[in-house]
Amino acid sequence: MMRGLLTAVVFLPGAGALALAFVPRRFEAGIKLGALALAVAALFLSFPLYFGFDGASADYQFEEYARWMPGLGVAYHIGIDGISLLLVLLTTFLTPLALASAWRAIEDRVKEFVIALLILETGMLGVFVSLDLFLFYVFWEAMLIPMYFVIGVWGGPERIYAAVKFVLYTMVGSVLMLVAILALYYQHGAATGTFSFDLPTLARWVVPPGLAQNLMFLAFALAFAIKVPLFPLHTWLPDAHVEAPTAGSVILAGVLLKMGTYGFLRFCLPLFPDASLTFAPLIVALAVIGIIYGAWVSTVQPDLKKLVAYSSVSHLGFVMLGIFTLTQQGLVGGLIQMVNHGISTGALFLMVGMIYERRHSRLIADFGGLWRVIPAFSALFMVVSLSSLGLPGLNGFVGEFLILVGAFQASPILAAVATLGIIFAAVYLLWMYQRVIFGEITHEANRGLRDLTAREWAVLAPIILFIVWIGVYPLTFTGKTEASIEALINQVHSKASAASVGPLHGAAASVAR
Repeated sequence: MMRGLLTAVVFLPGAGALALAFVPRRFEAGIKLGALALAVAALFLSFPLYFGFDGASADYQFEEYARWMPGLGVAYHIGIDGISLLLVLLTTFLTPLALASAWRAIEDRVKEFVIALLILETGMLGVFVSLDLFLFYVFWEAMLIPMYFVIGVWGGPERIYAAVKFVLYTMVGSVLMLVAILALYYQHGAATGTFSFDLPTLARWVVPPGLAQNLMFLAFALAFAIKVPLFPLHTWLPDAHVEAPTAGSVILAGVLLKMGTYGFLRFCLPLFPDASLTFAPLIVALAVIGIIYGAWVSTVQPDLKKLVAYSSVSHLGFVMLGIFTLTQQGLVGGLIQMVNHGISTGALFLMVGMIYERRHSRLIADFGGLWRVIPAFSALFMVVSLSSLGLPGLNGFVGEFLILVGAFQASPILAAVATLGIIFAAVYLLWMYQRVIFGEITHEANRGLRDLTAREWAVLAPIILFIVWIGVYPLTFTGKTEASIEALINQVHSKASAASVGPLHGAAASVAR
């Protein structure tokens, strides 16, 4: 394994952003090209992480450790396992596509925009690779700043409201999580005599079951549930998506939301196993409510971007359901569905942005009959929509199928209710597609629309490739995760005193009632 490779992947975009800060803004084309080249370089630099990763091992790989503040037990400790590998690759994959999508869409303060996106990429990657709780929290908070500016400076008419709401929601959860991190730090130190923020060290020691563990779990869970977002903590998401520029929506949906679901996998389950089992029925119930609620609200949206935003509440509900089944199929399905959602929903936002650039409208009622005018766009839009609703043979089906298999093992009633979400997804996505693409051309402005440009083909083609690839041969991706997922399940059940209690029965009973 190449020493320093993970550090290079994480910090290359941020270091490049600092270099671009010294380039005069009059060289706008060069700044755009430089930012895109940095993002592409980070993507290619991340390929050895995949090819050099041993999928049969559940251990952290590509680890790097350096003493940072030894007196406080703080270290620069990073590494990846099967849980974080795919999310790192998803981040490096989507960032250059987001930058390319903004090539013509962002005309004001271009230099600042690309710098913000590159710094954001470093922050997101840092969250996924951190194995020290202090380091994790630094990255978790740092990535808020560039995202705030992306929404607040380059967003729509209500951008300030949306940006402030996004930050306030996230900060509320983050502050409580910080308190829980410090409580965990001091409890571990008092019990073992060693004060450490090191995640593998803390994961080998369990907070005694009871009130303390439950409160710590709830503090972590609130921060992650807001980021997912889990119903009913989702209200910031539609505002942020609608007001954010296209590139911001792609990163927000594709990567930032996954930080919440990743947090549950990486921190809540191994650190607080008893509390995870105790609160699993509540979280699963909220996940199923979110699946149905997100689908229903998406169905009545007149705005394309809001429809896609609310669909994320539904799709991420499936991910949370898979995680808290605590079954091999459910967890693997939840993890692969994180990737699928990032690809499919990111593509939907890209295509909504492309049509908005042409018509300066996102209202479904302003379209119709586009198949005759822009057939290539219409064909790719169909593939992306079908992948989002989970058509067999495309990526969305793999994750949802595995999640439902895991859910059926734990509670057939709950799984049956969740399955309705797939039916409702077909309703709102196919109805939206029919109104936008088919029918007669009722607005003359639609007759002169141009089809996909070479740049737009270059942005969408890799996404279509992975939509089909994951759908046809998912083992390429699931094979890297299974050992880590199995080890996590064993870790939770071996530590939890209530491991013999099925986590979903309470939720199933509440849903049945």
